[in-house]
Amino acid sequence: MEAEKVKCLIIGSGPAGYTAAIYAARANLSPVLYEGLQPGGQLTTTTDIENFPGYPEGISGTQMMEDLRKQAERFGADLRFGVATAADLSKSPYKITIDEEKVIEAQTVIIATGAAAKYLGLEDEKKYAGMGVSACATCDGFFYRKKVVAVVGGGDTACEEASYLAGLASKVYLVVRKPFLRASKIMQKRVMENEKIEVLFEHNAVGLYGDNGVEGVHLVKRMGEADEQRYDLAIDGFFLAIGHKPNSDIFKPYVDTDETGYILTEPGTPRTKVPGVFAAGDVADPHYRQAITAAATGCMAAIEAERFLLN
Repeated sequence: MEAEKVKCLIIGSGPAGYTAAIYAARANLSPVLYEGLQPGGQLTTTTDIENFPGYPEGISGTQMMEDLRKQAERFGADLRFGVATAADLSKSPYKITIDEEKVIEAQTVIIATGAAAKYLGLEDEKKYAGMGVSACATCDGFFYRKKVVAVVGGGDTACEEASYLAGLASKVYLVVRKPFLRASKIMQKRVMENEKIEVLFEHNAVGLYGDNGVEGVHLVKRMGEADEQRYDLAIDGFFLAIGHKPNSDIFKPYVDTDETGYILTEPGTPRTKVPGVFAAGDVADPHYRQAITAAATGCMAAIEAERFLLN
């Protein structure tokens, strides 16, 4: 089958991908965007977004992504369902395989594949998947109204998830491996002042138990210390908020990444070391997991792609 040839291929459909599509379409680059496994990206799993310009009353993540999608379509972006399963960035035109069968030859590529939530690696996480284990409080929190839940993590994401769940659950335990929270001061304050949230510092979750779903978590306090304590805590839901893994594997042979897998770009730009290949949003952003920064880098990537094609 002959490869389809495009000027600008965008891989991913979060705020970075859709914003890149808007700007690329307005620049007459006829962008083709493949939405990936999660159309709209991770923002479709959040509730209210209050810090994105232009929405003074806030907006749901799902609605904002739908707005961005419609805006991209309005300017002529070709938005498609499909997942990039292989890449050859060794020479131009760059070849991207979609769903292991269709090959796209692109003059420029914008990688906006985002990052996926990490798990602890416990067998019980798989055992109870869909039966009390979740990596998305805003997706599944509704099912735990007036119930007891635990959130694992100590950063902003964990604190945000715990705060969100506290509005639904009767009790939220925040299981923190370290003796402190890594979250921003405002998020720490929000958690510590919420009477429904109890922070369990220096705790590790080592397993789950229950007959037909999660009924409790096996905890270890001060693991490996002389005063180590092991005990079980009754809960109805177990939420992971311990970070993310960038979806960059198929691009790693060609672009530079850090030890976690985040794509490295030239400082202040979305440019990778491969001419005409750009990275935008969470796949290249380990620190500022915000919709506005993702959208900004998506815009920059489209502008860079236009400049590249003009030269």
